[in-house]
Amino acid sequence: MPFSGFVWFFLMLLPLVYLQRFLHREIQMVIYVITRNESLTIIIYSILFLPGVFLHEASHYLMAKILGVQTGKFSVIPQVMDKGRLRMGYVETVQSDVLRDSLIGLAPLIAGTLVVAYASIVKLQINTLWDVFQNGQWNLFFMGLGLLGDIPDFYLWFYLTFAVSSTMLPSESDRHSWMPLGIWIAVLFSLAIFSGAGAWMISYIAPPLNHFLNSIALLFMLSNIVHLVLFIPFYLLRKALMLFLV
Repeated sequence: MPFSGFVWFFLMLLPLVYLQRFLHREIQMVIYVITRNESLTIIIYSILFLPGVFLHEASHYLMAKILGVQTGKFSVIPQVMDKGRLRMGYVETVQSDVLRDSLIGLAPLIAGTLVVAYASIVKLQINTLWDVFQNGQWNLFFMGLGLLGDIPDFYLWFYLTFAVSSTMLPSESDRHSWMPLGIWIAVLFSLAIFSGAGAWMISYIAPPLNHFLNSIALLFMLSNIVHLVLFIPFYLLRKALMLFLV
């Protein structure tokens, strides 16, 4: 299927967005029910995600420096914002052109996928599971999941995968310049197709792009598995704690 990468990319991305939100909420509620202290809950929650938050903000900062965009303050100290929203960290950058702003906003996803790729492919060798998952070999897939715990330092890489993949998606402020850039890209592709370059693009651009998106979908799948595996026990723990402690 020449465009399978596009399909798998969105099929894996959408669940990750919602699983991330649901898991973060459950973790916050579990910590709060145990501590009964809002400030302590924020501290523990922030420490739990600190590796991912640091990578997220550091990637913004580094990308801005690479692109020659002036930066300001850098922080990974959590702050409670309006309407109770928690800001885990931030990097101040001067507004630039659409392309550079888009790349700076995209930087956490780039850095996060590289870290998750190293943890999953090099350390956990999860790419084999992706192959059997795509082929619908469910017995082999779940058998492989059960064997992951035998890998050396599995829990370390599992934690890093969780912390990084939970914080690598660009925030709303990171995406502010994506719409104008997307419009420009769509216009350029339309002009290329109308000029007769459509067949050439399908032959030479679509295959490597499709392969790239398949690879990203693999990493999103791993992140979904990690979030789902953690969501279930945290959900049950929160229910139990609220039943006996509230």
